[in-house]
Amino acid sequence: MKKTLLAIWRIVKNKYVAATLVFLLFYVFLGENNIRVTHKLKREVSQLKEEAQNISEGIKQDSIAAVSLIGDPEAIETYGRENYYMKRQNEDIFIVKE
Repeated sequence: MKKTLLAIWRIVKNKYVAATLVFLLFYVFLGENNIRVTHKLKREVSQLKEEAQNISEGIKQDSIAAVSLIGDPEAIETYGRENYYMKRQNEDIFIVKE
């Protein structure tokens, strides 16, 4: 055990090895772009890509709905009643939420 520690100390005592170890420790733990920050940014990028995909799917669905509503009064009425709870003069609407 003592011999291995002595051998390791001799290697670390070398100025080039010591400088490399200090550089690596700084880069991995203390630098501005350390591993923790890099991992956090990668996670944020993946979340933003997923959000962008969801938004583009929503845009596709809305554009399909917009095309179907053009020129069809019954479809416009149905859309208004379902999404904006619009009603006719002589009727009541009951909204049941789960």
